[in-house]
Amino acid sequence: MINLGIVGGTGYTGVELLRLLAVHPEANVKVITSRSDAGTPVADMFPSLRDHYKELRFSEPDAEALAACDLVFFATPHGVAHALAADLLAAGTRVVDLSADFRLQDAAEWAKWYGQPHGAPELLPQAVYGLPEVTREKIQQARLIAVPGCYPTAVQLGLIPLLEKKLIATQGIIADCKSGVSGAGRSAKVGSLFCESAESMKAYSVGKHRHHPEITQGLSLAAAEPVGITFVPHLTPMIRGIHATLYVHLKPEQQQMSNAELQAVFEERYKDEPCVDVMPWESCPETRSVKGANICRLALHRPHGSDLLVVLAVIDNLVKGASGQAVQNMNIMFGLDESTGLKFAGLLP
Repeated sequence: MINLGIVGGTGYTGVELLRLLAVHPEANVKVITSRSDAGTPVADMFPSLRDHYKELRFSEPDAEALAACDLVFFATPHGVAHALAADLLAAGTRVVDLSADFRLQDAAEWAKWYGQPHGAPELLPQAVYGLPEVTREKIQQARLIAVPGCYPTAVQLGLIPLLEKKLIATQGIIADCKSGVSGAGRSAKVGSLFCESAESMKAYSVGKHRHHPEITQGLSLAAAEPVGITFVPHLTPMIRGIHATLYVHLKPEQQQMSNAELQAVFEERYKDEPCVDVMPWESCPETRSVKGANICRLALHRPHGSDLLVVLAVIDNLVKGASGQAVQNMNIMFGLDESTGLKFAGLLP
């Protein structure tokens, strides 16, 4: 069994980790922390988990207790993992961080977007960006994983096959993305109230969302050259899900490619990926088809047969966009089948 700790277990990503790990055959959650709810039984806060965590209680963060675990997940706001990760790594404990603390390789860039100095720049060289479809071999040997953000997961999986094959222009890419309200977290905010978010949709953080540099970093690595993208996120009146509509232009020398050839690029790239589903040409994947599942569904469109290619990508922001991907990384790190504990079908209706 893998003995696990979770720092910050009361948010949506924390409870999603608990849900997934409850049925994982190799997972044993020994420690779960929350400063504000220390002493509270997990089963009292989350009755849906009563059958799985009868004895587990939230506790104050304790470095010694966490260091006794094989792996610790951080399901915390940015800045928290900076303070604890070094001590845990020194004790031999592996760290999987669901926050943004180690996603950007440039500490100065991180400070620019997050409004504070990076708290552990010395750890950045060993941090592995945990997108299994790209960095699987590095994940196998990693001790510190930066789990990708939800928007970056959808956008990168939708564009990487085209950039790797150098089929599209690397400037002028548009990512028009929608997210469910759970992406804003569990803490009380006016914008997340039912009366504020129901029956309405709005763009936010246009041109200044913190996921922008992460998306650019990943796409530029895939393209082996700088990539320019306009990323516009929207808040939509649903609880879970991300829908990314990605607009790209084929390079002039690639515009004679047939639809079947473009489809084949994606099918070949992801044929061995258990958590990516390439749907038939001109499909329209729905967010509800991935609700609760650790899967990204992709589909391609080519309006009017032009040089414009539209890629549709859907994920559950709390699963493939966060906690499910974190467990997928854990599985790879410990030599398990990476879908272990993650073989959930999407929930319908």
